[in-house]
Amino acid sequence: MIPLGYLYKQVASRPEWLKAAQVTDIYSLSNCVSKDFTDYVRYWKHNGYWLFDSPDIIAEIVNDASLSMEQQKLFYYEAYELQYDEDAQTWSKFTPELSFTTEIATPKNRRLEGFDITSFSLGNAPECSPLSCNARADELLTNEHCLLGSFEEAKAVIEQGSFHRCEPGPYRIIAVYSVGDVGDSGLG
Repeated sequence: MIPLGYLYKQVASRPEWLKAAQVTDIYSLSNCVSKDFTDYVRYWKHNGYWLFDSPDIIAEIVNDASLSMEQQKLFYYEAYELQYDEDAQTWSKFTPELSFTTEIATPKNRRLEGFDITSFSLGNAPECSPLSCNARADELLTNEHCLLGSFEEAKAVIEQGSFHRCEPGPYRIIAVYSVGDVGDSGLG
């Protein structure tokens, strides 16, 4: 797995249209259900994976823009080093956007919450997570956060075509970690 970076999100409860009873909330990387802390791209402080190298960089945006961080949760993300092209049915490497500095500080305290699958048709900007956005969790076994339980399971459901035509790909397997509360980045 390769480090992608950090993001604060306002975690949403399971939407009514998602019928997966085991899901209580959505921890996906996608901004579709659980919203990002702000429309952060306009600040141009993200890294080459369109996330943040450290929580401190996010804190600069929050302070400069006087944003409220109430009910925000800090996440740290890693990705399988290959992405899946559904049409070609092949895995290929991807890299960060080289025009951005990408020097990710690894959190010393993090908790693996599960594995998301996210579409990246626009390069490195994360788009949709079919488990939640396309309600694939209604048919696939996920945990309470609408994430898959293992990397192996995530890879298998992609290769089996479980997300066929859900979103334009490629798809990446994302390890989703929670990192403390607001103000407690867990960096060491």
